Amino acid sequence: MTTAQHTLTVFGVSALVMIAVLFARPDLAQALSKSLLPEPAAVATVTAPPLHELMEAPAGGIASATASDASLTAEEKAIMGTRKQQEWVTSWLSKRYRVAGDATNMLVSTAYLTAREIKLDPLLILAVMAIESGLNPFAESPMGAQGLMQVMSKIHHEKFQDMGGVQAALNPVANIRVGSLILKDYVTRGGSVEAGLKTYVGAAAFETDDGYGSRVLAEYKRLKQVSAGKKVPTYTPVMAAAPAPGKQVEAAVAANTAQVTAAAKLPDAQLAGL
Repeated sequence: MTTAQHTLTVFGVSALVMIAVLFARPDLAQALSKSLLPEPAAVATVTAPPLHELMEAPAGGIASATASDASLTAEEKAIMGTRKQQEWVTSWLSKRYRVAGDATNMLVSTAYLTAREIKLDPLLILAVMAIESGLNPFAESPMGAQGLMQVMSKIHHEKFQDMGGVQAALNPVANIRVGSLILKDYVTRGGSVEAGLKTYVGAAAFETDDGYGSRVLAEYKRLKQVSAGKKVPTYTPVMAAAPAPGKQVEAAVAANTAQVTAAAKLPDAQLAGL
């Protein structure tokens, strides 16, 4: 035999002996396997975050609604109220609209922080939110109004640019912020809350808003009483939001053809508050 053949023979015999030993001693096979294979990396357990954390602002987030009083001006303190007042409002809205406490707390906190930022009554924001969507962040109307504040994202798309675009329209925080900015603009331009609400619902060119403003202000009054620590029934009938301008036009068709002609000439800007 050549040297190469001798070498192969030795390796072959050694391999057969090793296989026989491992077959006879499974414990040795297991020990050898552990020594040759690296330990698998430990897999960390991932716990899904609570709902209110998944629904954070898409751009930068918002500071805590319970910021220390030392950091607030007198005007901001008046807007923010106390922690207890916010808790009362949160509890009442949660029961009235049957929304989970954590989710309601997130909505209320966002409304208060947005109100502080734009100098608008947070209870007015919450009242509009309640009447528009019943605190349903995924509400959508046939006219294209979306989210808690029923914002027409196609019209107000520029206001969503800093928040990730119009796809953020159903993000509760983004929707509240944009809707509140629109509401503040309409109130300022209209000169009164009533005029602002009339424009917000898209009824600026109509004689009435079909009671939309009255419903919002009635809810606002209840929220004011709640924030003052008064006992307000949660079973007070919740009035539906006023019909969108498209529905108002349909009603006008049935009542008076002349009103349809006038409504058809309205500019798109008058639909902006939906």
